[in-house]
Order: sequence, then C-alpha cells, then structure tokens
Amino acid sequence: MQELASEAGIFYLMRWGHLLSGVAWIGLLYYFNFVQGEYFKVADPAARNDAFVKLVPRALLWFRMAAAVTFLTGLVMLGFIGMGLTIDITIGATLGTLMFLNVWLIIWPNQRILIRSNEGIKAGNAALPEAAAAAPKAGLASRTNTMFSVPLLYFMGSSTHLSSGPLSSASGAAVGVVLLIIAALEANAIFGKQGPMTTVNGVIGCGFGLWLVLYAVIKVL
Repeated sequence: MQELASEAGIFYLMRWGHLLSGVAWIGLLYYFNFVQGEYFKVADPAARNDAFVKLVPRALLWFRMAAAVTFLTGLVMLGFIGMGLTIDITIGATLGTLMFLNVWLIIWPNQRILIRSNEGIKAGNAALPEAAAAAPKAGLASRTNTMFSVPLLYFMGSSTHLSSGPLSSASGAAVGVVLLIIAALEANAIFGKQGPMTTVNGVIGCGFGLWLVLYAVIKVL
C-alpha cells in the first residue's frame, strides 16, 4: 500500500484508470459506429424503436461516464507531467479533449432528443420535430470521434514507446499545423457533413488517413 500511496504509485493508478475507462469508451464508440448504427439501418421500425428505448440509454450512460473518467484521469496525469510535455502527448491530449467535448456537448444532447422521441413513439405519440435534425448531428460527431480515435491511440502510445520528441519552439510549426488540421475537422463535426465517413469503411479509412497526415506533418516540418 505504501508503494501505491507514493507519487509514482498514484500516477500509475491514474494511468491504470485511464486505460480501463479508455477501453470502455473507445469500445462503445466502435460498437455504436460499427454495430448498432449499421443494425439500425436495416432493422424494422418497431425493433429500432424498442432498442432506442431499452438499449441505447444504458449504452450511452456507460459511454459518457467512461469518457468523463478517461478525460479526468488524463488531466491528472498531465498535471503530474507538468512541463515535460511531448509532441505526441500534446496531439493525443488535444484529440482526446475534443472527443470528450463531442460526447457531452453534441452526441449526448442530440441522442437524448432521439431517446425522448422514441419513447413518445412507443407510447403512441408522433416523433418529436427536432429529432430529424438531432440524428445527423449526433451521427457526424460520433463519426468524427471514430476518425479521431485512430491517431489518438497512436500518439498516446507513441508518447511512451516511439516519441517524436519534446514540445518546444523547434517543434512549434509542426504542432501548429497539426492543431489547425484537427481544428478544421472539429469545425466540420459541428457545422459540416459526414462525407466519406458515411460508411464504416469510409470512417476507418479517414481515421488512418488522418493519422498518416498528422504523422507526416510532425516528421517533415
């Protein structure tokens, strides 16, 4: 117990919690995009409605709680690291923060509208008028998070095992370009459209394409 109560022990417990909650968060993200979403496209209306009322709220509860724990443990770890930030951690933390904000500020509010609408339909009422706009907003943010998750997992791992170096004035230009690219994609998540991310293959391809672009930027600039 004394070992775990030390600074190194607390940092490791935070890392452990970060990994556990991160597995739950990303796992549910992939479930929503690769399994549930594709099922809803072909399911009978009654089955889809029943799933929205009984399954989706439970899955979203675990989803957003896992996102919150992952984010909070990540903040604690950044506090431990302090001025020892690397390029990889900076990029990974930026992607993770945006993904967390997308969950709580876009995906969950719009999914809550869809849940209420489906509860009304199950009770014999008409769908909520705002549900038609809520579905694509939640879907786009979720697809964007799926795309972000590919480079996120790479850079969080490479920060320890294949670091691109410390965050410094020498790496400022490369990191600045990377952050601009990420900001543009996040703006699309809020105001744009799914485009090639409409399909499962498309969003996976976009994820690896984004990783390759970001990797090339930090290696070339």
